[in-house]
Amino acid sequence: MPVTRIGVIGLGLLGSAIAERLLASDFDVLGFDVDSERVAGLASAGGGGAESAEEVAAACRRVVLSLPDSRVVRAVLEGISAQSLTGRLVMDTTTGAPSDAVAFGRMLHALEGHYLDTPIGGSSEQVRQRDAIVIAGGDAVALDRCLPVLECLGRRVFRAGGCGSGSTMKLAVNLVLGLHRAVLAEGLSFARHCGLSPALALEILKAGPAHSVVMDRKGDRMLNQDFAPEARLSQHLKDVLLILAEGQRHGARLPLSETHSALLRTARALGYGPADNSAVIKAYE
Repeated sequence: MPVTRIGVIGLGLLGSAIAERLLASDFDVLGFDVDSERVAGLASAGGGGAESAEEVAAACRRVVLSLPDSRVVRAVLEGISAQSLTGRLVMDTTTGAPSDAVAFGRMLHALEGHYLDTPIGGSSEQVRQRDAIVIAGGDAVALDRCLPVLECLGRRVFRAGGCGSGSTMKLAVNLVLGLHRAVLAEGLSFARHCGLSPALALEILKAGPAHSVVMDRKGDRMLNQDFAPEARLSQHLKDVLLILAEGQRHGARLPLSETHSALLRTARALGYGPADNSAVIKAYE
């Protein structure tokens, strides 16, 4: 079994970008997705295509998960035989519930393996550019063993603590990031409704103290109605619902996130769920 072989389960927007980064870093990548076209895409890029998650886990000591949510992660892990999971290092980039990450950690520990919740701070395009960050939770020794993989995906890897801490911190990041997008959308919409040029408004916002990376990455997309997905709006709504649930569990007041949830639901109802998360601006129209 090649030391450099890495398994990737889930080849959507983020998973395919992860696979590309690993290939570019000279890892041997074996990937699986329920969409056979995505598997074929990995094969055409120089990776290997598997017919099941079981095949990936059996062939790779280190496995990266990039799945829609914790429910799918659980189904995938429970669908892999104990023999194929024994001793595996699983790095889960899925944005999921922290309590689920703790449960998955126990599952892998019982099989002499390790589960690390390693969500990505950044879009699929930022991963391709190695301009994302990785937030890792889990056993420190296991994380050391996985660092060569994780460092390929982002410009910095943060250690958040034990299992579940990576997922919790990712929710905090997504809370702030999502509200930045919503505030930008509201500001541009406000300018337009007041008879100002939204393009001029964006230029001035970027030049002044309100400037943020969100303006650089999403501002022109909002102005040009370019919603080709780097990260889907429906996925961020899922994240906001996780944020609200986690806040309720810990007694945190989140009035802005409650409003944000309503905006995202409106955009989804208008048909923009599969679109890029910059389509939140449609909720103001």
